[in-house]
Amino acid sequence: MKRRRVTDIAQSLPATATTCESLMMVDTSARVEWLTVAGDPDAWRSIGLTVSAEGLVPLFGTSLRIVSPDNHDGALGLIGWAFSGIPDVGDVAGFPTDVVDAGSPVFAAHELGASQLDHVVIFTGSMDGVSDAIEARTGCERKRVRDLGEMQQGFHRVGRGGLIVEIVQHADRDRTTEMWGLVMIVDDLDAACALLGSERVSQPKDAVQPGRRIATIRPEVGLGTAVALMST
Repeated sequence: MKRRRVTDIAQSLPATATTCESLMMVDTSARVEWLTVAGDPDAWRSIGLTVSAEGLVPLFGTSLRIVSPDNHDGALGLIGWAFSGIPDVGDVAGFPTDVVDAGSPVFAAHELGASQLDHVVIFTGSMDGVSDAIEARTGCERKRVRDLGEMQQGFHRVGRGGLIVEIVQHADRDRTTEMWGLVMIVDDLDAACALLGSERVSQPKDAVQPGRRIATIRPEVGLGTAVALMST
């Protein structure tokens, strides 16, 4: 089944970025080495990212790995992740999980100016269930819950200075757990948006946290998952 396209990322992700900044670092050897995305490598190359022949998009900290949807029942989008520093458990929070050795820093000069991932967003009907599973597998406890009435957001940071995992539970949504989207930091947001053009990315706007801005890659680009770009 094809992944449902999401169109409201611009409303949801800027608010999360603010709370992520305030999370304390944790002392754990667990690290997310990459997020696995079922999609078209050429679509990711088209926005100015370097994608290796093996599908790796090298970034500081947590990278991306693009794999063929044909090997995943045609599903598009974020489908799993790879960790180092944890036991070989098969899955983390229900998502297929590769357990690998900690990689040496690998980076590429992306035309987009991308440097690292800020956070990944998980939608679920049970924030506590997902949080408990992440803590049990990685040792990284939930650091904060943000209550917005009908919506609650919980935050984990995996490893010291590592990827932030945001878990979103909405009272009106009885939904299965899914990785919904990600936020990527770029060195120069204005230059990144000029490179892509208005037909592929929204106009930058102020993020909730002072001094930072955010823009959303349009679904028509075909990345298969919701992606936002954020300034440093």
